[in-house]
Order: sequence, then C-alpha cells, then structure tokens
Amino acid sequence: MRRPAADTCDVFHLDPARVSAVRARLLGEEAVTALAGTFRLLGDSTRVRILDALSRSELCVCDLARLLGLTQSAVSHQLRLLRGMRLVRPRREGRMVFYILDDQHIVRLFAQGLEHVEERGARPGGARQVRQARARGGRPPREVHT
Repeated sequence: MRRPAADTCDVFHLDPARVSAVRARLLGEEAVTALAGTFRLLGDSTRVRILDALSRSELCVCDLARLLGLTQSAVSHQLRLLRGMRLVRPRREGRMVFYILDDQHIVRLFAQGLEHVEERGARPGGARQVRQARARGGRPPREVHT
C-alpha cells in the first residue's frame, strides 16, 4: 500500500467557508505579478550587494562599481533594473547622479530578508560570517556554488 506524501492530508476534508474566506483575501493578479518581479530582482547576488551598499549610503555609479569590484557598465545595468521596479531612485547633482533606496519599504524588506537568513543560518556559520565581516567594515565572503 502506498503512503501519502508528508505534505498531503491523510483524510479528504473540504471547508467551503474557509476556502471562500481565504479566496476573497487573495492577492489580485497584478499584485502577484509585481511582487514576483520584485522577488525575482532580489534573487541576484549582485543586486543584493548593490541594495546593501545603498541601504548604508547614497552613492554614485563610480563609487558603487569601486566598492563592489564591478565595472560601471555592470552597475549601471543593474541599477536600471532596480529603478524599473522602483527599488532605487536617482538624484542628479550637476553632472553626477547618486542613487539611494527608493523608500523605507525597501529598507525594511531588505532588513527582514537578512534577519530571516541569519535566523535560519542559510549555511553553516553564514550569519556569523556576515556579522564578523560587518564588524570589520567589510563585505561578507561570497558564496561559491558548485
């Protein structure tokens, strides 16, 4: 006899009132698409590093590139994507353009995501390494995927 999967019910039970109440509160298609797009953008380590830097200070493309060890072209490309989703915003000062996180929602989203990762210990010693690197004023070690 086949055993049911751990994530399925052993007994079929339908609660129409509960299903209806939840259905009435589900996100609309437009909100689902926008939220998925935001999380998709946050799924790139380069963009996370850019957001981390901008959560600490307003910076220009040149400074971001130097800070993160990237080309200005690469940083500009990532900033264009982040701007398109309203995660960062530019501020022009003469010939210079500075970037900062768009609003406090982004700061809180970033902080909560980091808190979740540190709480869960995304990898052995990961949270500890992040805290130690920040205490030294540097970046945490990069993850290497094999």
